[in-house]
Amino acid sequence: MEKQSPGFTLFLLVIAGEAIFTIPFVLPRIFRPTVLTTFGIDNTELGLCFSVYGIVALFSYLLGGPFADKFQPQKLISISLWLTALGGLVYATFPSLITLKILYGYWGFSTLFFFWAPMLKATRIWGRSHTQAKAFGLLDGGRGFVSALIGSAGVFLFATMIPEKVMENLAVTQVALRQVIWMCVLFVGSAGFLVWFYLRLPKKDLDEALISKITVSQIKQVLMLPSVSMLMLIILCAYVGYKITDIFSLYAKEVMGYSQVQAASVGTALLYARPIIGGLIGFYTPRSKMALGLLISFICSGLGAFIFALGWVQPSRFILFIASIQLLTIGVYAVRCLYFAVLETGKIPLKLSGTAIGLISLVGFTPDIFLGPLIGIILDGNPGILGHQYVFLLLAFFSSVGGLTTYYFHRWSLKQ
Repeated sequence: MEKQSPGFTLFLLVIAGEAIFTIPFVLPRIFRPTVLTTFGIDNTELGLCFSVYGIVALFSYLLGGPFADKFQPQKLISISLWLTALGGLVYATFPSLITLKILYGYWGFSTLFFFWAPMLKATRIWGRSHTQAKAFGLLDGGRGFVSALIGSAGVFLFATMIPEKVMENLAVTQVALRQVIWMCVLFVGSAGFLVWFYLRLPKKDLDEALISKITVSQIKQVLMLPSVSMLMLIILCAYVGYKITDIFSLYAKEVMGYSQVQAASVGTALLYARPIIGGLIGFYTPRSKMALGLLISFICSGLGAFIFALGWVQPSRFILFIASIQLLTIGVYAVRCLYFAVLETGKIPLKLSGTAIGLISLVGFTPDIFLGPLIGIILDGNPGILGHQYVFLLLAFFSSVGGLTTYYFHRWSLKQ
């Protein structure tokens, strides 16, 4: 088999890693006010859809993780992409709330069961010939760049199809958003074909990373590692921050007074910070400083959230809005680049990294269950800036807990 360029391998992982979440999460993040309007739902109902996703995700993380330790990643990743794209065709029909909940449950399986652990394990294998910080930093940064490009294309298509004077016409808005969804379906399906035919990891590394059978004793071995429990809490706190970025476009519309297109543009513009942060993390974070980088990142997200929580960010303070949101974004995205990069620091065996990722994700991504409805209840029950203040205060709290846990993780790792 012809040896594949490491750069092309990472490129395929980046494309797959962002494509899989484009329809269920990136679109609602960028077009949240529009999604609420066109589907005829409120924040709480959208949050309940995310909860259904999260409940199914728990089983997907737990049961799907061991598959990554047994089967080749490219086949599992491709199947996941195709299944997710099929769900997008249903999404484009603007289904009822009940159907939408079922669809998000389906995505909880299709985007994770055969995908999450294989993608991260493949990235860890790739990083062995480079560094883990570089591997995961470039993965998340690259995913952010792809997400930003998709968002920019979506906003352009959306704005082109809807003149400002008919912006509030529901039928016209649905037609425009449907075109954006179809564009994303094509992107996700095509990514599946690219991965199936072109993703190749070195056979020697695959043979070393795969095992024929996962035993209960091996699962217990992973659970007994101190780093696993700490990473569960670190990722849970980090993921709260990432999920709360979903309301940035809504804040721009409801508090700053932007139009739907302007609000979507804010959400898209922030995505361009992600590849920059990922690149900086990947190339300039030494292996010995990854845990320290995590701690600094939590401090940044906590400070940014606290500024919003105090209610200082008002329509008359545009510069503060941009500065605060960038500080928060730097913290949130930097944490995402690093929390799986420290698997090696946590002394987690490569052969069992798929199982470890599944177990860590089982707890770490539980915000998928409770955070969506909680944010919806807070925002719908406290209209205007007050609801947003409460949400950002919640983020400040979780950033503090994440920072403290990272501090203890860092001290533990220095003793190993």
